[in-house]
Amino acid sequence: MISAAISALHKGGVILHPTETCYGLTADVFSEQAVRKAYSLKNMTDSKPVSIMVSSLEEAMKYGNFSEKALELAREYWPGPLTIIVSRTELLPTFLNKGISTVGIRCPNHEITQDLLREFGGPLITTSANRTGEPQAYDVETFLIGRDADETGGNGIPDAIIDMGHIPEIKPSTIVEVIGDEMKVLRNGPIAL
Repeated sequence: MISAAISALHKGGVILHPTETCYGLTADVFSEQAVRKAYSLKNMTDSKPVSIMVSSLEEAMKYGNFSEKALELAREYWPGPLTIIVSRTELLPTFLNKGISTVGIRCPNHEITQDLLREFGGPLITTSANRTGEPQAYDVETFLIGRDADETGGNGIPDAIIDMGHIPEIKPSTIVEVIGDEMKVLRNGPIAL
């Protein structure tokens, strides 16, 4: 199951997988083709940024500039359902969230997702597996409703699917922006800040 997903990721594919919150879509941060496909599957505009996920805080620090406050939050809540928005480093490709100087970073607390990250060996984009404006998917069947393998624009299917059945219905991650010591909660989720 994981090996097919890893192979698809290395070929510029998009994966549907469970997380500790809802099903998500993931792809190689450094593959413009893969990132575009993820946007298409979500029927999401280019102006909306996606987050990245990493296997550890150490890896996160390669791609984001963590202030003391951001480090404090990461150490307290990672791995877990918290996305921390920080200023991005130059290691991230310019096509990712073009024109935006920050990036949301998440270190998930989910065995399958951590296996994906470790075996892939680098950061992956992460976004909930639902069309923009629709509810989150907690099983693969919900995600597949109304989709056609031959269509694009939010109607296609991912290159690989990790199906763990119906997962617990937990809200998507809490999102907090941390610039210096200033902290601003942008979305309330499982972690209350």
